[in-house]
Amino acid sequence: MDQLKPSMSSSCPLTPLSFLERASIVYGECASVVHNNTVYTWSDTYTRCRRLASSITGVIGPERAQVVSVVAPNIPATYELQFAVPMAGAVINNINTRLDARTVSVILAHGESKMVFVDFQFCPLVLEAISLLPRNVGRPTVVLIEDGYDVAWTTFSRNGMIFDTYEGLVRNGDSEFNWIRPAGEWEAMTLNYTSGTTSSPKGVVHSHRSIFVMTLDSLIGWFVPERPVYLWTLPMFHSNGWSYTWGMAAVGGTNVCLRKIEAEGVYESIEKYNVTHMCGAPVVLNMLANSPRARPLKSPVHFLTGGAPPPAAVLLRIESLGFTVSHGYGLTEVAGVVVSCVWKPKWNELPAAERAKLKARQGVRTLGTAAVDVVEAGSGRSVKRDGSTMGEIILKGDCIMLGYLKNPEATKKCMKNGWLYTGDVGVMHPDGYLEIKDRSKDIIISGGENVSSVEVESVLYSHPVVNEAAVVARPDDFWGETPCAFVSLTHNNNNHRQASVKEMIEFCRERLPHYMVPKTVVFMAELPKTATGKIQKFALRGLAKKMGTLTISRM
Repeated sequence: MDQLKPSMSSSCPLTPLSFLERASIVYGECASVVHNNTVYTWSDTYTRCRRLASSITGVIGPERAQVVSVVAPNIPATYELQFAVPMAGAVINNINTRLDARTVSVILAHGESKMVFVDFQFCPLVLEAISLLPRNVGRPTVVLIEDGYDVAWTTFSRNGMIFDTYEGLVRNGDSEFNWIRPAGEWEAMTLNYTSGTTSSPKGVVHSHRSIFVMTLDSLIGWFVPERPVYLWTLPMFHSNGWSYTWGMAAVGGTNVCLRKIEAEGVYESIEKYNVTHMCGAPVVLNMLANSPRARPLKSPVHFLTGGAPPPAAVLLRIESLGFTVSHGYGLTEVAGVVVSCVWKPKWNELPAAERAKLKARQGVRTLGTAAVDVVEAGSGRSVKRDGSTMGEIILKGDCIMLGYLKNPEATKKCMKNGWLYTGDVGVMHPDGYLEIKDRSKDIIISGGENVSSVEVESVLYSHPVVNEAAVVARPDDFWGETPCAFVSLTHNNNNHRQASVKEMIEFCRERLPHYMVPKTVVFMAELPKTATGKIQKFALRGLAKKMGTLTISRM
């Protein structure tokens, strides 16, 4: 058998782009994209993407791996570009729409973007970002996405900076374009910049292979059936929508697009289109659970959430409405969910509160992930499987990124010894299920004790009038650091009852060890968030630091 070797017929480069070609045949007459009054079939989508890919190559040329950026909300154009850009042999770079012009400019320069597709709403932002580019950096070609609105696109043009409209490129492209397949599956396909981008951005590069593996893994791990109706409540610029952009083509799903994520629009879309699946950060769950519009669903909707574990109280509220919540763990560096809380039938017999606690755990590795472990910081040895000994979460598998663009030091720092070191702190339970405790930078060290901000937040969320909660470290003269809680209250609690600082502290004291109880509580109308729904703890840490040290806190 050792004489048998791979051949061209048995080692074709893996790419998720092939899913679209197949969808146009198998699901050709089925709805692929729905947005307002627009409905496309999978046959339409494949043709439009071929036309668009043809036009893109006409602008940037045939050279492979050139970066094409997208600044747009969850609209049909954004979805089509996830296919069309790599079908042109280029690398798709989705940019967070809530960044400022300076940061967008840094990303365009660092990625050497050759072309930018921009929604009309964000055109002034992108044009300003381009004006801030250094003189020695080439200016990208700008294409305006009108999204069906009557936009006088010439009004956005400054000195002819707008090359054409999106629909203009689709209309003028070749419908029979022989799209460019990767010569090798390790070719770059996506470029995504991590949250909190600074002047030294970390651009995560994924290959066609890793995206292919992650896409299929995401469908299997969530048990996605054929022809689901998927509502886009997760930004497509967030790790390409956790790879469900390509996944929906694999199973012939219907993509329901939303320009803006608001509770009213989400509930309206669920009812109108009979939505079956959606993804989002815990903040979206919180928004839906506390909305005045909230009422029991006619049919169950599967909701996959990631990031910080959804508090048990939020899970109980949202599932009582008819949402079936699945919890997973992933990061930009793995392009999607690599650990999921696979549910065991015997857990259904447990009390609701206990079920919610189990569901808040991240779980076990997905089929496409080779290994997951939690290790000690110094020795690198696996921690005890006792559910309490904390360590750093490490991963390995075919969905891991190629590395950080132009940043070998950062790549080497997190990819070593055959593992990806995530910087996330977690524990391993006796049953082999992983649970995240915090980001390493979010652990609060109070009097030598490690305080998990996630645990404190979970208790705060169980208070009946708490809408959002985030806990960070505040300097303390005696303890070094103490927990500082930032809290927003629900708008629809009974009698609009307010809560006091003393009440919050006492509430936590009854449920937590004293060293974990917040010594400071700050009420806010709304906590600051990133565009992907994550609470901006770095901003809250700054506020806590500005408060100065606590001088009397020996309690």
